Amino acid sequence: MSATNAGGAGSPGPPVELVLRSTRVVTPEGVRAAAVAVAAGRITAVLPYDSVPCDSVSYGSDLRTPAAAGGPAVEDLGDDVLLPGLVDTHVHINDPGRATWEGFATATRAAAAGGITTLVDMPLNSVPPTTTVAHLRAKQATASGRTHVDLGFWGGALPGNRADLRPLHDAGVFGFKAFLSPSGVDEFPSLGPADLAPAAARIAAFGGLLIVHAEDPHHLERAPQPHGPRYAGFLASRPRAAENAAIARVLDVAARLGTRVHILHLSSAEALPMIADAKADGVPVTVETCPHFLTLTAEEVPDGATEFKCCPPIREAANQDALWAGLADGTIDCVVSDHSPCTTDLKVPDFGRAWGGISSLQLGLPVMWTEARRRGHTLHDLARWLSGGPAALAGLRTKGAVEAGRDADFAVLAPDETFTVDPAALHHRNPVTAYAGKTLHGVVRSTWLRGRRIAGPGGVTEPTGLLLERQRSA
Repeated sequence: MSATNAGGAGSPGPPVELVLRSTRVVTPEGVRAAAVAVAAGRITAVLPYDSVPCDSVSYGSDLRTPAAAGGPAVEDLGDDVLLPGLVDTHVHINDPGRATWEGFATATRAAAAGGITTLVDMPLNSVPPTTTVAHLRAKQATASGRTHVDLGFWGGALPGNRADLRPLHDAGVFGFKAFLSPSGVDEFPSLGPADLAPAAARIAAFGGLLIVHAEDPHHLERAPQPHGPRYAGFLASRPRAAENAAIARVLDVAARLGTRVHILHLSSAEALPMIADAKADGVPVTVETCPHFLTLTAEEVPDGATEFKCCPPIREAANQDALWAGLADGTIDCVVSDHSPCTTDLKVPDFGRAWGGISSLQLGLPVMWTEARRRGHTLHDLARWLSGGPAALAGLRTKGAVEAGRDADFAVLAPDETFTVDPAALHHRNPVTAYAGKTLHGVVRSTWLRGRRIAGPGGVTEPTGLLLERQRSA
């Protein structure tokens, strides 16, 4: 598609308003020098780098010049990398109800500062949770006008809300989250052994997606209960066997009922072979993991450092290596934050009592790039894991890639520059993060949403994000 034909074959497209040039543009085909043309918030063409000189105001037949403006704005990014805007489909914004933990304004500001252009919010820990259409509307009303990036919503699958699932699907949620073990909040109970298959069958009937926190409650009950400051005690309380057993149950349900399922925040690498086998057998399953499982290890967690507590837990270095292998071979489909913040007082130095959740929303891109480059992975891999994969999971067909027809959502990264994480400098609401004091590679220079810069050297702009609904099949 040429830049003059954004409106479809044979029809003149809207005038090009912006061209971003870089010697390193990450496209689905690889990294190359290119000039990306933008009109009406969409990418209209990815052109050869030298076809658009940065000091020109008119670009001939490939780029239509608006008469009033005199030509598109052109920004030359030099050697900074132009990536597709990141898509994070696992974020707990907690608003309304627990906005002191996080809120729409603060979470989306942190996202914009970190190169993320689209979030999908989890149905908990807000009050009310997103388990009915009325609750969804309350959450949308709270978010309206306050989001710096585009924002969609997951629904929740609870023991008593099967009748609400289809209405929520029709109202535009992206799928349904379920816990197989206690969620940590009373208003979002888990699906017991008698509840999972009926919920999955209901979701399969209308072609929905079931996303699952997979830890088996019986294994958790039999494990030693955590208490005190030692991380080793907490790790023993969330054994790999709990994840493995729960994932096996989910795969069995998906195979029997044909329900599309997604395994959330995979921590146990022991589950990878059964997941790979299920995929090979045609079971409709996808899998995510998180930056903290890929970059932090149990061996490095200090006693009392509950900013590292999450469920399932950060495991040992050998397990981490196996997760990277699963990511490299495609068994794991995407990497998302599972940003699950809380107030600082809830991170008491007792792993039995502290709230479990990693605050990392703004840092995912540099955290992942720091480790990926060390392990020999590329910027192209990074874009697939952090943007293309999550966009595909949520069915966001206009997100996730730098190519014609997609939204003009970009992250501009200086991949060789470093910085040291200062929690007080982050935009999420409470200054707690497991990455405090770490030196990371990759500085986010700017973030662009539908062709408009929303974050850069001057800070984050006023909110312009849209509330998204699940895109219906054509």
